[in-house]
Amino acid sequence: MGITETLPEREYSFTVVTVCYNNAETIRQTIESVLSQTWKKIEYWVIDGGSNDGTIDILKEFGDRVNWISEPDKGLYYAMNKGWEKASKEYVGFLNADDFFQHERVVAELVATVKKNPDTWAVYGDLAYVNPVKTEKIVRYWKAGNYDRESFLYGWMPPHPSFYIRKSAFTLFQGFRADEFNSAADYEFMLRMLFKHHLPAVYSPGIKVMMRTGGLSNRSLENRMRGNKQDAQAWIVNGLEPYFFTIWLKPLRKIFQYLLRP
Repeated sequence: MGITETLPEREYSFTVVTVCYNNAETIRQTIESVLSQTWKKIEYWVIDGGSNDGTIDILKEFGDRVNWISEPDKGLYYAMNKGWEKASKEYVGFLNADDFFQHERVVAELVATVKKNPDTWAVYGDLAYVNPVKTEKIVRYWKAGNYDRESFLYGWMPPHPSFYIRKSAFTLFQGFRADEFNSAADYEFMLRMLFKHHLPAVYSPGIKVMMRTGGLSNRSLENRMRGNKQDAQAWIVNGLEPYFFTIWLKPLRKIFQYLLRP
């Protein structure tokens, strides 16, 4: 792929970014799942959009264990761009404000995978969608599987909440296209990084993130159709040509996630 990077002595450090707005009901669990990680080379940023529901009071409770800012922003992906710009560690990823790490060794597992694959630029794992109230109940299981760049052509993508990539990738190829996408910027970002620019990625087996159901892009058929159009646009803006069935396979793959279990 022609991209090389000389790193200092590896620290295998991670920045976790949580974007939030009025998430007082769930963000405590999110924060505690990050702070409880056994791998301690973790920087944690919460990018708040100006919450007024008690979220800020919760953030203050954690003192200097959590870095955070609270100010109005223009939306999710603008805030995510703000997050990676503040990140100072080698790998950066995003944990939603109503999601949480599945266990205390999630980042340690990601680090172990990276150590076995030192040339990788990205690492990812599996994702479980859970009942928003009874979070121990798995509704959907996203088994990501081993990385194959060509799988993008068959509707595949890594689960974004379990996806970490080198900070330098943002610097080289920019962050999220917040002005162009309102629901598929994460898909476009990973397509651009892994498929267009051939950055190598590696799979770390096992569930990394528990994600409450109710995502905006899947709440209605209208939203899903809008999402499909943005998925198609992600290929166009990058000068890429998918197969005629690529965009339709992407949502169809989700059906099987309801049938699978860990």
